[in-house]
Amino acid sequence: MIFGFAVMGFIALRTYSDSMPQPKQVVSASGEVVFTSAEITAGQQTFLRRGLQQYGSIMGHGGYLGPDYTADYLRRSATFVLDALTASGIQDPQGALVEMMRTNRYDAATGDLEFTTLQIEAFDSLKAYYGDYFGEPSTKYGLIPNAISDPEDIHELTAFFAWTSWAASAERPGHNYSYTNNWPAEPLVDNSPTADIIVWSGLSLVALMVALGALFALYGRWSKQMGWQHGEEAKALSFRQPGEVAVTPAQSATAWFFLVVALMFLAQAFLGAAIEHYRVDLTSFFGFDLARLLPFNLARTWHVQLSLLWTATSFLAAGIFLAPYISGREPRRQHWLAYGLLGALAVVILGSFVGEALSIFGVTAVEGSPFWDMQWEYLDLPRVWQGMLVVGLFLWIAIIYRGIRARLKTEHRFNLPWLFFYAGLAIPAFYAVGMLAGAEVRLSVAEFWRFWVVHLWVEDFLELFTTVMVAYIFVMLGVVRRKIAMQIILLDVILYSAGGILGTMHHLYFSGGPVETMAVGAFFSVLEVIPLTFLTIEAWSFLQLGARQESRSSAPFPHRWAVMFLVAVGFWNFLGAGVFGFLINLPIVSYYEIGTALTANHAHAAMMGVYGMMGVGLSLFALRYLIPADRWPDRLAKISFWSLNIGLAWMTFATLLPLGVIQLWYSINDGYFEARSLNFINEPGNAVLEWLRMPGDLVFILGGVVPFVWIAWLGVRYRIRGTTQDVPMETLFVEAQPVPAFGADEVPESGYGTGYRTRGTEEDGGNRPIGGA
Repeated sequence: MIFGFAVMGFIALRTYSDSMPQPKQVVSASGEVVFTSAEITAGQQTFLRRGLQQYGSIMGHGGYLGPDYTADYLRRSATFVLDALTASGIQDPQGALVEMMRTNRYDAATGDLEFTTLQIEAFDSLKAYYGDYFGEPSTKYGLIPNAISDPEDIHELTAFFAWTSWAASAERPGHNYSYTNNWPAEPLVDNSPTADIIVWSGLSLVALMVALGALFALYGRWSKQMGWQHGEEAKALSFRQPGEVAVTPAQSATAWFFLVVALMFLAQAFLGAAIEHYRVDLTSFFGFDLARLLPFNLARTWHVQLSLLWTATSFLAAGIFLAPYISGREPRRQHWLAYGLLGALAVVILGSFVGEALSIFGVTAVEGSPFWDMQWEYLDLPRVWQGMLVVGLFLWIAIIYRGIRARLKTEHRFNLPWLFFYAGLAIPAFYAVGMLAGAEVRLSVAEFWRFWVVHLWVEDFLELFTTVMVAYIFVMLGVVRRKIAMQIILLDVILYSAGGILGTMHHLYFSGGPVETMAVGAFFSVLEVIPLTFLTIEAWSFLQLGARQESRSSAPFPHRWAVMFLVAVGFWNFLGAGVFGFLINLPIVSYYEIGTALTANHAHAAMMGVYGMMGVGLSLFALRYLIPADRWPDRLAKISFWSLNIGLAWMTFATLLPLGVIQLWYSINDGYFEARSLNFINEPGNAVLEWLRMPGDLVFILGGVVPFVWIAWLGVRYRIRGTTQDVPMETLFVEAQPVPAFGADEVPESGYGTGYRTRGTEEDGGNRPIGGA
């Protein structure tokens, strides 16, 4: 971890000093000002404020319905200049275009950037084009009518696009490629993959093969010492049943958290369906002009925000629920702090959603306000609400610390309770880093800090917290010994640190940052596959181990479907985060596919497959103790599990993956500009692929999310109200007492012979084994 963050610190310094420069002003050869640095920043703020990063993208990052505006401006300006050069009768117009666009006329001493006469004319022409585009009086593009019509806003927005386009074509001083490593692929300006892109892609594959070989060699040699397989030696258990386990007031309060989680999940799923419909019919939602009330960029903003909020809230609630089992006692009035946290989260969520809507609809009375102006994608929350969410997350870890403080005082700093606390503390700490990526911060710098949240927070430290939670749950159930759980967690810290920290750079290949990002990101991002592979192996070990324990338990295992969701996490971790992530992380693939359906394929399979399944699994684990046994709907839990997994697989394999492959081919063969255009989405074959997603979405929502909402509602309506401050510490089981096994000639007529004391009814003579034999 020290090594990884030391390198990240170095790259942070280089990002500030060696990223693509933002000129003080862009001038003509005669010194006439075309636009200024302040106008570039204002255009960036308009781009974010009006939710355009959730509609299209900039430098590859953002939404996928609209164009990438860097590539869009580059193609349109290059075409304008080429037509003008051809009309002038010049002998080699293509060569003159390349020389004009690739020549870097930025003066670092003065901060001035000089545009040629034709570049200035192209800028003026594109101002008119974007004025018409964003001022469209209908919803034909999926935006609200007259989305942006103020001439000053259009001028600043075009200046922002023009600056990123210049950085994408002008050569970096001392190199023969642009600030964005020649991205996007654009033959008009001679943008093609660099040597670094190809070489580091090849070396990444070699690194992956070596790392996988090392992993399996170590696993084969020391699996008994570092794996869950020690569970084979565990004694038979009798699992404490719901109703037998004491519930504290704060644990009872988490039922409301889980209901909020389920409702946010339902809202996110419906918004996802609306977003998908925009890709097949921009102007009509089954006859209704949806974009007038819920334009694409607002729907996607809320969809993305909810994906983070409901999964994170489930983690917060699970942490509060597990804390008493860790310490053995709950501090008094802890439940009031839990309710206070839930109320604070509700205020932040509702406030930010209202702010995002006002910002996108362009309510002039609130423009420029930190309460209402949107920020960067994934950090869309207006500044004040973003800050309040950070405070709320720190309040949560304070609640956790208060709950387990007495236990921490008696434990070594690397024992399991401390590892739980460290992993929890990383959640508010690394989300807070996103505060450095304000709407006024220069693009390359803002992207660097933004991906500390998108990657380090989401893909690494939530992943680590997931590992700790799963390990602790299995310790509490008696399935895994504490020492083995600690070894697994620390091993995962090593594996996450080896690839995950520096793997953050794979998001920044083409963001105009320092040249080191390509080598560091390519080499270390492939190592992220290693812990995901390892966790997949362990997930199946969980399932086998749980089956063994259940078969010799004297009481039924109460968490079958919660554990099944945890196993699903392992499967989707490998497929969604590992395989699909690796597919798009290679520099040569990312060069052509960034911002296409393959990115969305990875995002859906990883976010829902890992954190979504984990969120539902943790909710079911807690709700199993909060809902009386006679009210527990086991069949609904089963239906929800299979429907969510089948729906997600359908979504992935029927639409996102094939569409992404086609779009990648289209990008390589015809061009990135063409692959990101609405013409590609509207191709008849592609539209059919988009429609094919509907059955999977229906299964996912109706069969998966709705039953989960009902279970969460039962948790609130019938929840067992906590009346005690004391609970069994880390013990949700008791050891079963072995009895002599029947001999070969002593098998009873019932045919059962488990070797462990069983229980039954008077009718079956007490010989019925519990949990299966």
